[in-house]
Order: sequence, then C-alpha cells, then structure tokens
Amino acid sequence: MAKTRTIVYPENEEPVRIDRFVAASFPDFSRSQIKKLIEENSITCNKNPVLKASHKITSGDKLSIIIPDPEDMNVVPEDIPLDIIYQDKDLVVINKTHGIMVHPAGSIVSGTLVNALLFHLKDLSGINGVLRPGIVHRLDKNTSGIMLIAKNDRSHRHLARQFETRTITKKYLALVWGIFTKPEGIINRSIARSKSDRKIMVSGSEGRESITHYSVREEFEYLTLLDVQPKTGRTHQIRSHFSSIGHPVFGDTLYKGRNQRLADLTTGKRTFATQMLKLMQRQALHAEEIVFVHPSNQTKMSFSAPVPGDFEEILVILRKNKGFNK
Repeated sequence: MAKTRTIVYPENEEPVRIDRFVAASFPDFSRSQIKKLIEENSITCNKNPVLKASHKITSGDKLSIIIPDPEDMNVVPEDIPLDIIYQDKDLVVINKTHGIMVHPAGSIVSGTLVNALLFHLKDLSGINGVLRPGIVHRLDKNTSGIMLIAKNDRSHRHLARQFETRTITKKYLALVWGIFTKPEGIINRSIARSKSDRKIMVSGSEGRESITHYSVREEFEYLTLLDVQPKTGRTHQIRSHFSSIGHPVFGDTLYKGRNQRLADLTTGKRTFATQMLKLMQRQALHAEEIVFVHPSNQTKMSFSAPVPGDFEEILVILRKNKGFNK
C-alpha cells in the first residue's frame, strides 16, 4: 500500500526548487522518479498539486508526497554460487563476492545475490517484499565480505533493530591512498546524495549524520591499509568519507581512487601503481567481520570473511616490494 509522507520546509530558509528538496529528503529517489511523482500529481504543496519540478517552495510550506509501493518484478531463483559461512533456522551469514549486486534494481533482474538466495535457501524473510527477501543490510556491488540474511520476519526485525540502534559491530579492511599523520581517527561528516551526480554521495555539512572510525593496520610508501568501523550505515559511507579527507579507497572509480591519483607520483611509482590498478579492478574494500546478538538465543556471535584473492594479491605485492614498502 502506498504511503504518504508530510514534510514542512524549515522556517527562514531560502526558496528552493521542489525537486531538489525532495531529492535531498529522499536520497534513494532518482530524478526521473521525482519527475514521475510530479506528473502523477503525487506531490502537493499546501494541498495544491505541484505541476512543475522547478516549482519554488518557501519557509513554512507543507509538502505531501505519496510514495508508491515498489513494482513487482519476476525475480527467479538462479544457480549462482553462494559462500555460506553459517546458517540456522533464523539467519544465514554469507561471504559476498565482489561484482554481484545485492538485489534487483532498475532493468537488472537477474544475476543478483537475491537470485542466488532464492535458489539456495527455502525460507527468507518477507519484510522487504519480493525484491529484497531476507535482505537486512547491503554491500556495494564491488565490495566483498560478510553479510547477514534473515530467514524469517521475527529475525529480520530483531537484526534490523540492532542496525538501527548501532549495536551491531561491522569491521572493514580498506586500502586507501596516502599516509596518515595519526595511527587512528574519526571521520564525522554528514552524507547526502550529490545534486549534480545522483550516483555519488557527498560528505559535508548537509545530509544525515555519518561517523566512521579507523586505525592504521599497515603502511606503504603512498598507500595505507586500514581497519575501518562505521558507526552509521549510510550509502557509500566509507568510500565517501575517505575521499572527502583526501584518502580515497584504492581502485574506486566513483570516488577518484584510480587514475586520478597517478599524477601525484613520480614516473617509477606511477608505473608500479598502474600495474596494481590493473590487478585491482574494483575498490579495495572488504567487510571483514560482523558481531551481533542472535535473534533467538540472545548470544553474541562473531563471524569473519577471509580477504579475497584480488585484494590479497595486492597486499602480497606491496609487502614483497622493498622499494615500495615504507
């Protein structure tokens, strides 16, 4: 059933286009989705239908937005390999490989983790509907590592509550550009979807609170291996945060972690880094560990996933290359 959200534009704010305000309020909405809502008279301002995306709203304006249910899609089971670390009657812990999307989106309805789950598992929670059965949280397509899957609605609600209250501990391994002056630190910067590029999340003063803790595990001449613990779970949080402080994740195309950094290196180092980028065709980010409370027996559980081959190969090369190692 469609839901209606009501938002009041804050007092003493400058007038703004309604499509931009809605986009900032609902980061998961694309520009085309917002345009469609306006065309279908699903957005009203002070009870009057909004007719144009360029409509300016002013302080005190009351907006009502009808959010439609997701369209049903024919998501079919597919025999895609699934690395199951643990499972019981309530949940499954998997090691997601990089290169696979978590759930269908847009025109992509096959080859996702959900397609694999439907093939390998009989029971999945239904809270997120047909598009995301069992999915409690997500990893980016090209991020590997630990994920929790709920097998029933009770477990889903219990795990989702732990994520909401930040009592689940998630630890990542990240290889980033540059050297840090301190062995550990905290990035506390809000995150919002970019107004100019909807694929990118921007760290700054606007958006939702986002906190990332990190500590240095190993240093190389111009790369650093970090242990990362996000305290919040925003879209692209780790990638956006480290890019915002000048340390983008190695290999991250979206957040300037690939060839954009080569110009800062000398010729020899540039050649070496280029070779490594060819080996690492994604961002060097891996969800290494998760700690949570089991929904049924209330015991604390901890699981880890080994560093995948492409990531490990880069680390082996860095450690063996004495001229590169700090």
